[in-house]
Amino acid sequence: VRYPPLLRASLARPALVLTTAFGLLAGSLLLVPQLGMELLPQLAQNEFDLELRLPPGTPLEESDATLARLQRAAQDHSAVATTFAVAGTGTRMDANPDQGGENWGEMHVELDPAAGETGEAGATAALRDVVTRVPGAEYRIQRPSLFTFDTPIEVEVAGYDLDKLKATAGRIAERLSASDRFADVKSTLEQGHPEIQIHFDRERAAALGLAVHEVADRVVQQVRGDVATRYSWRDRKIDVRVRAQEEDRATVAELRELIVNAEPARPIPLHAVADVRVDVGPSEIRRTAQQRVALVTAGLRYGDLGAAIDEINGVLSDVAVPPGLSSRIAGQSEEMAASFRSLLFALALALFLVYLVMASQFESLLHPFVIFFSIPLAAVGALWALWLTGTTLSVVVFIGFLLLAGIVVNNAIVLIDLVNQLRADGKDLVEALVEGGRLRLRPILMTTLTTTLGLIPLALGFGEGAELRAPMAIPVIGGLIVSTLLTLVVIPVLYKVLARPGQPDVSTP
Repeated sequence: VRYPPLLRASLARPALVLTTAFGLLAGSLLLVPQLGMELLPQLAQNEFDLELRLPPGTPLEESDATLARLQRAAQDHSAVATTFAVAGTGTRMDANPDQGGENWGEMHVELDPAAGETGEAGATAALRDVVTRVPGAEYRIQRPSLFTFDTPIEVEVAGYDLDKLKATAGRIAERLSASDRFADVKSTLEQGHPEIQIHFDRERAAALGLAVHEVADRVVQQVRGDVATRYSWRDRKIDVRVRAQEEDRATVAELRELIVNAEPARPIPLHAVADVRVDVGPSEIRRTAQQRVALVTAGLRYGDLGAAIDEINGVLSDVAVPPGLSSRIAGQSEEMAASFRSLLFALALALFLVYLVMASQFESLLHPFVIFFSIPLAAVGALWALWLTGTTLSVVVFIGFLLLAGIVVNNAIVLIDLVNQLRADGKDLVEALVEGGRLRLRPILMTTLTTTLGLIPLALGFGEGAELRAPMAIPVIGGLIVSTLLTLVVIPVLYKVLARPGQPDVSTP
């Protein structure tokens, strides 16, 4: 009853209606920087892993004791159901550089099903409080990988000089650790393993008539040994390895005295042609595009990925990078940018295809444009719904926008199609708009309510994995409700402004 008078009043004041609509759209766009961005919403999986690495040389007993202390701290938390830990794995020769040795350990924590995100945050905070008091300990807390994504935060420092890479990555890691936003900050060049390094003096070796590669081969033969033959015993083949006696290669001082030439009359020890010393070498050397890189990785305690990237950009602008080195932000920020670009292209393609279908059906380029104006009106409701619910922009939200772009035009199509039919029957433009709005009010409200009510359980987030489903439904619900209310007023006004007087410029089917 009240809708026809409202529509007549709106048609009499088109400038006011359109200005208000554009003002609402501009105001909603101001909310976008406040929403934040992330690749995917964080999932509370009720379980996580803690990887621990103590200083090199730590005995297995001490690693096991540290993990036992962490287990007791975890079990004291009310949200923790069970824990499982393993200390030490592999040997110095065959272990993974990141996961191996007596100083390495891992603990798996399972939470109570009702713990949720709050319980998980409390349990991880309790473990961080204990492990940060262990001298020289490095740790990483991570959820099980549901998707093959990079670490949320990755800063890539590229260059050739390992010492400069280590120093620069250390300064960046130190700055990130000082912020309460970042957790589990780690650099790939923070800590390596003790090793014996042999630095040859080529000039001295040449003066003594020795080739460096031959000297290196003789050192390897005496320390590691070579398989001279195989001994057959029953059905087995046993290697016979020939090398120097253990008392001649057990210490650095004894290694310096190894004879590196084949002339027994004039023995030359290793220290005569090389400098032998103990140093800490890198546990691994990573390369990207054939260039050495150091990765500084971190997780997020709170906030969205977009805000974290802004803070890291400030850190990188303050940290002086030496000549020959470069730094950039990698990780999920790259994947997020690539995903958003792909989804924006998909959205543009979807809108183009919808426009083509409507133009072919209406046999007009004008009326599809009028109908398309319902999409910005839907964006008003979608953005306000995201802001009110505290939902960040993500890949899932963009999928919701794709759905909304195809759904929201239906109401305007139903309305404009009837208006065209009424005008073809000879009705005046204003009367056709008022009559069409009156007749299509109930079908439009019914379709909007059925779609909205069907999406409400999805938006409320019942069951496991709700964090992934709810962000898709929230913008669709908000966009449908607001777009429907504005479509019933703004679309007829825009039709009146753009339409030619007289009969419609379309041949209605």
